[in-house]
Amino acid sequence: MDTEPSARPKVTASPEVIARLLRSDDLFQPTLAERNARMPSAWRVTSTALTILTTVMLGFAVYAGFVSHLHHDRAQLTAYADFRVDLARGTAPVGAARPDDPGVPLAPGTPVALLEIPRLGLKEVVFEGTTASVLENGPGHMRGTVLPGQTGTSVLMGRSTLYGGPFGRISTLAPDDTFTITTGQGVHTYRVLGVRRAGDAEPPPLLQGAGRVTLVSADGNPLIASDIVRVDADLTSPAQPRPRVLIAATVLRSAADLPMATEGLAWLPLTIVGAALVVAASVAAWTRYAWGGPQTWLVAMPVLVALGIAAADQAVRLLPNLI
Repeated sequence: MDTEPSARPKVTASPEVIARLLRSDDLFQPTLAERNARMPSAWRVTSTALTILTTVMLGFAVYAGFVSHLHHDRAQLTAYADFRVDLARGTAPVGAARPDDPGVPLAPGTPVALLEIPRLGLKEVVFEGTTASVLENGPGHMRGTVLPGQTGTSVLMGRSTLYGGPFGRISTLAPDDTFTITTGQGVHTYRVLGVRRAGDAEPPPLLQGAGRVTLVSADGNPLIASDIVRVDADLTSPAQPRPRVLIAATVLRSAADLPMATEGLAWLPLTIVGAALVVAASVAAWTRYAWGGPQTWLVAMPVLVALGIAAADQAVRLLPNLI
């Protein structure tokens, strides 16, 4: 005998519930009370912020090994284009002062020469100054010495490891190797005398009217090098006259220009950038729980990366300028 199916109970929702269900955003967005209930303790926020800061600090190794190389390559590309224009127009510097105003020293970082060493496959624009910040872009000319190609001894310094390490292999140069340096006074040819380190004999004194260049870099293990290597080379092309010096070498040169010196003024920007990094990491840690992970990282990651690169750049300036 067939039985009739039992009647299904009818569920009736109130108009308020139906209206809320129709608002799809309410289905996915927690209420204020729910968000407050999910908020983490201060310890969880602090631990997340410390994790972010630790990750950023580990990025220093990435900056030193990869990003700094890109920084150097970009600076060289730009400087080479500018220096070619200066050579073509005849406005390249030929002394310690600006070509358009002999009473004003060249600004640190001004391109002054093009160094080419075929034996090393090296082609680098040389900048005025030898502080850590200048040597980030490439080799630097020590202020207070003559420019390459002129009578007297010119000193060029370059990094051995960071920022492309352009002078990392100068110790492999051998006597009688040749290279050229182009300045506003033409192309100058040099012949290597030898490589010397601490305790080695100095090269013979220069004859009247002769020219010489000394290449200087760090020697030893990367990042912890404490010794200095020098390569002396005599000018074999005709020496060019040196312009009248209107600015004393002691005014041009500072302690930060010397070999293996550090740039103490980098402490101030490093402190400011470091404080901004701590604040950004703390805000990102709190927002991660209050707003959500994907949204937070989408906004915070570019800020953290930019601040991390800026902090690493300032930290490197506190290392010896030849590393």
